[in-house]
Amino acid sequence: MNLGKKLFGDKAFYKMVLGVAVPIMIQNGITNFVGLLDNIMVGRIGTEQMSGIAIVNQLLQVFNLAIFGAISGAGIFTAQFYGCRNHKGVQQTFRFKLYICVAILVLGVSVLLCRGDSLILMYLHGEGNEAALEATLGYGRQYLLVMLAGLLPFAVEEIYAGTLRECGETKLPMMAGVIAVCVNLVLNYLLIFGKFGFPELGVVGAAVATVVSRYVQAAVVIVWTHTHSARMPFIVGAYREFRIPGLLAGNILKKGTPLMVNEIMWAAGIAVLNQCYSMRGLDAVAALNISTTISNLFNVVFMAMGSAISIIVGQLLGAGKMKEAKETDTRLIAFAVMSCIVLGSIMCLLAPLFPMLYNTTDAVKELAKNLLRMAALCMPLWAFMHATYFTLRTGGKTIVTFLFDSVFLWVVTTPIAYVLSRYTDMHILYLYLSCQLLDIIKCAIGFILVKKGVWIQNIVETAKN
Repeated sequence: MNLGKKLFGDKAFYKMVLGVAVPIMIQNGITNFVGLLDNIMVGRIGTEQMSGIAIVNQLLQVFNLAIFGAISGAGIFTAQFYGCRNHKGVQQTFRFKLYICVAILVLGVSVLLCRGDSLILMYLHGEGNEAALEATLGYGRQYLLVMLAGLLPFAVEEIYAGTLRECGETKLPMMAGVIAVCVNLVLNYLLIFGKFGFPELGVVGAAVATVVSRYVQAAVVIVWTHTHSARMPFIVGAYREFRIPGLLAGNILKKGTPLMVNEIMWAAGIAVLNQCYSMRGLDAVAALNISTTISNLFNVVFMAMGSAISIIVGQLLGAGKMKEAKETDTRLIAFAVMSCIVLGSIMCLLAPLFPMLYNTTDAVKELAKNLLRMAALCMPLWAFMHATYFTLRTGGKTIVTFLFDSVFLWVVTTPIAYVLSRYTDMHILYLYLSCQLLDIIKCAIGFILVKKGVWIQNIVETAKN
C-alpha cells in the first residue's frame, strides 16, 4: 500500500467518518461557542468576575473529566459489545456507569463544598491589589455554590449520551446539546444583565443559566432513550435489576480504572499547571481564560476525531476486523492532523480580533492574542497526540494511556512548570510555550506504540455472556 492510500481514504470513507464525527463536532462546537459567549458576557462585567469564573471552571473540570474517564472506561466495552450485537453486554456496562458516577458525584460535591475557598485561593497571586484578589475570590465562591446543583444532571446526561454514541447514535446527543446551549444562552442574557424584567444576577446568573440548561439537556436525552427502546434495546429492563456479572465488572475495572484515574490525574495536573501560570498574576489568569475559551472552540475537531476513533475503530475491533481497524485508524489520525493544520492557521490569523470582545485591559488583550497564536502553533501537535491516545485506549491499553497521559504530565510537564514559574522570571508566554512543546515527546511515544499495533485486540471476547 503506497503512502497516499495508507493516509487517505475514498469518498465513502470520509462520508462515514463525517457522519460519526460531525454531530459530535457540532454539539461540542455549539457548547464551546455558547461557552465563549458566556465568557464574553461575564467578561463585559469585569476582569475579576471573569477570572473568578475561570478559576472555578478549572476546578469543575476535574470533576467533569472524572465522570468522562469513568464512563469511557466502561465505554470501550460498550462500543465493542455493540459491534458484536451483544445488547445485554451494553446494558450491563450502562449499569456500571451508573454505579461509578454516583460515587464520583458524592465525592466531588463533598470536596468542593468543604474546600472550595482554599482551592480558589491557590490561583490568586501577583500584581493584583488586595481588593481585586478578594473580589475574585467572592465571585468565584458565588459561582461555585450554584454550579454544584448542576453536577447531577451533567453526570446522568453523560452516562446516557456516552452510551448512545457508543451504539452509533450521535445525532440525538447533538440535538440535546443544541437545545441546552440555546437555553443557556438566553438565560445568560436575561440573568447576567437583568433584561426583560429579570433580576441582574451577574456571575450567579451565569451559573443559574448553566445549571438549568444541564437539566434540560439531561431530560431530552433520557426521555428520547426510554421512548426509543426499539433502537436502543439496552434500556429495556436496565433498571429492573442492578446486577453486573463479576467477570465483566472485573474486566471493566481492570481496563477502566486506569482510564478513570488517568482522567482525574490529568485534570488535576492541568489545574496545577494553570496554578503555576497564575503565579504571573491576575493578568495571566484572565488572558489564559480568554485564549483557552477561544482555543476550545477550534479544538472541537480533534476532540471529535478522538471520539470517532473510539466508536469506529472500537466497533471494528469488536467485530474482529483487525486489518480494517488498523487501516481506518491510520487514516483517521491523518485526517485529524491535517484538519488542525488548517484550523490552526485560521485561528492564528484571527487571534488579534477575539480579545477585543472583552471589557478588560489592553495588557490582557495583548497577552491573550499572543497566547492564542501559540495555541494555534501547537494545535496539529495536540491533534496527533489526542488521536494516538484514543487509539491506544480503544484497544484496551489503558495502563499504557495512563503512563502516556497523566503520568507524563505529573512527572515531566508539571515539575518543569513549577520550577520555571517559581525559580525564574520567565515571561508567561515563554513559560506556556515551553510546557506545551514538551508534548512532542508524547507524540513520539504515541507514534511508536500505534505503529507497532499493540492496541489491536478484541477485549470483549472473555466478557461475553
